[in-house]
Amino acid sequence: MSDIYIICVEDEPQVLDVVIRDLAKLEEVFPIEIAHSADEARQLISEIKEDGNRIGLAICDHIMPGDKGVDLMIEMQKDPFTEHTRKVLLTGQAGLEETIEAVNKAKLNRYISKPWKPQQILEVAVDELTTYVIEHEKELLPFMAVLDQERIQEAIRSKGYV
Repeated sequence: MSDIYIICVEDEPQVLDVVIRDLAKLEEVFPIEIAHSADEARQLISEIKEDGNRIGLAICDHIMPGDKGVDLMIEMQKDPFTEHTRKVLLTGQAGLEETIEAVNKAKLNRYISKPWKPQQILEVAVDELTTYVIEHEKELLPFMAVLDQERIQEAIRSKGYV
């Protein structure tokens, strides 16, 4: 079975540290990889793909040197490898137009504004990854320990598989 990765793209090391700390509970099931720019993220995505793994969740800052987070997420949406990846934009500076563009063109799943409340990123990640595994995995039991148990149990009951 291939691994399902979480990628975090953020240029500010302190913010990245907080995101990683907030998501630590998920790392036993979902390996977490980081990138400091859209270019680094593209390389990371390529490596994950080459290794035969998948990306279940991308959390991406909007304002970064080089390409903005929205641009990266639009690219991801157009790529068959990452079109089903759940996408979360993390920012304190996106304007309404950019947010609308992200939702419409990148099929953005969530938007989290900085500063966020403790547990908010973890709650969003659990919800989005639960949706991802229900939609893309046949065997759901391995995810029960860290994801939304009620939703996974319901999916097992309704789909008739474990």
